[in-house]
Amino acid sequence: MADINGVNSATSLYEQINSSNQSASTSTTQSQSDSDMFMKLMIAQLKNQDPTSPADTADFMQQISSMSSVESINNLNTTMTDMSSALLTSQAALQASSMVGQTAFVKTDKAFLSENGQIEGVLTLPSSSSDVKVSVFDAAGSLVDSWSLGAKTAGDHNFSWQGGDRPAGSYRVVVQGVDTDGDYVTAESYIGHTVNSVTLGQNGIGMKANTDAGVINVNDIKQLG
Repeated sequence: MADINGVNSATSLYEQINSSNQSASTSTTQSQSDSDMFMKLMIAQLKNQDPTSPADTADFMQQISSMSSVESINNLNTTMTDMSSALLTSQAALQASSMVGQTAFVKTDKAFLSENGQIEGVLTLPSSSSDVKVSVFDAAGSLVDSWSLGAKTAGDHNFSWQGGDRPAGSYRVVVQGVDTDGDYVTAESYIGHTVNSVTLGQNGIGMKANTDAGVINVNDIKQLG
């Protein structure tokens, strides 16, 4: 075909469309826009073709076929994106449902004692300690119990506290280990809280667990028990 007003050049219609697609969204709107642009270019070619050298039908069919391939790829990309989002949401919902009712060990010193219940926790030591001490304070800040766990190696260790006849409610748990200087220093502690419900984020991202200690980011949960 002749080159009239820059409509027909060494670059085919397919290459023009494909070049545009590299930087365009794969949404349905963009796909429709590509189709419109393709048709406008084709009509322009037909209107401005040289009467003495008409367009080759085979060339047009090839360009139409190429455009169809581009549209199919765009539609496939959109479908795969939708499927991926749906799968993420489904997986998050399944994970959320399995968490409800379990005990989540969260990095906090807040604890909640139920009637005739107990407080469970996990402590983490960066290095061995000759003695580890656990102290429990009530909501008013008064010390209600304290005991020694003895020498502990580096790593994670479980502990628990039986509330006995103490009233149900909020408490604070402080774990301390002896450092290399012989001083008691606060150690990392993760207190167990029952997961009452779970709030899903967009596509399952940013999921949060709702507990008696408040709303907790799932990424802050050390373990489930």
